[in-house]
Amino acid sequence: MKPCLSSTRRTLGVFAALAAGCLLMTAAPATPEFFVLDNGVGRGSWTPEQQARTLKELGYDGIGYNYTTPADLAAWQAAFKAQGLKIYSLYLYTYIDKPEHYDPAFKEAIRMLKGSDTVLWITLRETAVKGDHDAEAVRLVRELADLAQASGLRVALYGHAGFYVATAKDAVRIVKQVSRPNVGATLNLCHEFMTQNGSQLDATLQIAAPYLSLVTINGVDVKHKNYILRLDQGDFDQAAWLRKLQAAGYRGPVGLQCYSVKGDVTENLKADLAAWRKLSRP
Repeated sequence: MKPCLSSTRRTLGVFAALAAGCLLMTAAPATPEFFVLDNGVGRGSWTPEQQARTLKELGYDGIGYNYTTPADLAAWQAAFKAQGLKIYSLYLYTYIDKPEHYDPAFKEAIRMLKGSDTVLWITLRETAVKGDHDAEAVRLVRELADLAQASGLRVALYGHAGFYVATAKDAVRIVKQVSRPNVGATLNLCHEFMTQNGSQLDATLQIAAPYLSLVTINGVDVKHKNYILRLDQGDFDQAAWLRKLQAAGYRGPVGLQCYSVKGDVTENLKADLAAWRKLSRP
């Protein structure tokens, strides 16, 4: 008896679907979106239009800004929208032990960002008494998370050397207590080294990976303890680090930290992007 033609076709269709699924599962992860912090794009000297135009011409996906005022944010938004680029993050200093934890006008900035998918990048600082301030930190982050949620935005805690939340592990500790679906952590390569945790990166990544919303990279010279360089400089194996991030399941954007990097801004941006394309090549 001959097999039913429709049954055979169904069987072949199942095998084709399984094969396609296997290919998708084994395919290399897509190259992450790559943005640069505004400290590498002429902060304080370049206009927003110059920043956006330069990043567009070079091939970056966008920028991360340090919050200043809602008026500045409006100018940034207009300039980057005109170039079809994204503002990936808005960085905010907060103070857990001050009566005014952050600039009240930041609430207006959150409303302005509604629907943008810009991440609110939050530091947590203490100014006076050292000690356990987790309870105050959690209340502050929950307040910002609720404001962010109303605008459809996410919050990522930014570990900064010398601050109350100094590392990715610190950020994860607070994120777990905050327990809000729109709150995640950041793993900043330079700050892990600055806090003497560079040798523990693998263990830190294992802890932080499920909570990561953003990561930042930059060139690192481990031998000479120079922790913020151009991406094509230093002795740290950036390609291996990117592979580890992807193996840990991180699929978000990658930001380029440029604080205090010397040299011509445009030439640095060109060199950084060339290095990124080599490093992130599948």
